[in-house]
Amino acid sequence: MIVVEAGHPKDTAPAALLAQSHALMNAMFPAGACHYLDLDALCAENIRFFVAREGDAILGTGALAIQDGYGEVKSMFTDEMGRGKGIAAAVLRMVEDTAREEGLTILRLETGTGLDAAHRLYDRFGFKKCGPFGSYEDSDYSVFMEKSLEDEA
Repeated sequence: MIVVEAGHPKDTAPAALLAQSHALMNAMFPAGACHYLDLDALCAENIRFFVAREGDAILGTGALAIQDGYGEVKSMFTDEMGRGKGIAAAVLRMVEDTAREEGLTILRLETGTGLDAAHRLYDRFGFKKCGPFGSYEDSDYSVFMEKSLEDEA
């Protein structure tokens, strides 16, 4: 059974997954096109960080950054051994549920071009492409998406 719960990004297993995610982003995109949060940033007061586990194995991470007027999906990553098990979907559900609990009415995200599995997940959850938001700039390496949480009860 997959369990998603609050976690700490500096704990050993989540930190290792985040290191894998950051290495992948650094290999796929130029430095200026990598928008992941480092471990210290994931410990900020406006961040809600989650881990997904199956038994004792931490297989996924995700975070909600509470921004001015919206929530941002951050740090979504699933270990290779957890892929195809619904880990990312379970984490994204927790991010959405937490955003609603926080009174947020819109979720936004930035993801990279070529991350097709992530794009399919976000499409399934009702995210639609949008333009850059916050401090992001338009880029050939970025895909911006958003989802209204007001349409769902």
